[in-house]
Amino acid sequence: MQAIAKFLRATRLSAHDFLADGSGLAATEFAVIVPLMLVMFFGTVEFSSGVAIDRKVTLMARTLSDLTSQSTSVADTDMTNFFAASTAIMTPYSATPVTATISELYVDSTQTAHVQWSKGSVPRTQKSSVSIPTTLAIAGTYLIFSEVSYTYTPSVGYVLKNAITLSDVSYTRPRQSTCVYYSPDTACTTY
Repeated sequence: MQAIAKFLRATRLSAHDFLADGSGLAATEFAVIVPLMLVMFFGTVEFSSGVAIDRKVTLMARTLSDLTSQSTSVADTDMTNFFAASTAIMTPYSATPVTATISELYVDSTQTAHVQWSKGSVPRTQKSSVSIPTTLAIAGTYLIFSEVSYTYTPSVGYVLKNAITLSDVSYTRPRQSTCVYYSPDTACTTY
């Protein structure tokens, strides 16, 4: 009987010592919290980069349409310069995943927009129709229409695993003339 009592007392003291000992508590808390903190950190980095690139895509679309709308006529060299200036906006991010297109649209009497000319990564077919906001559908007017798309691939890929396509469009009216001629054209054409 004494042996059993001695064993129970030793077990009780060992359990009490084990519960009272806090030397491994910090390591246990660290092991539980670190993975959560790393996911939060990398998620924040990826999300912040995505938001920054999305904002730059919007700025690029606006810049393309704005530069084009300030001209009375444009040629291939002008378009090359406009695309170069707008892709510089993407710095410090890579401009390789960017696709950009600039088009001039004519809104006919039925308030349908048709492509006059189009240049860029994925040019639109001449005379094809384009959906535009109803507030911009004013018959007999022209619009400069820019489209920019960026395929964002997360750098770490721990939280966001798949590529995300970020895109935006911008519409502006020609500022210096009724339309922006595409050289060698010298008059506004309607289709």
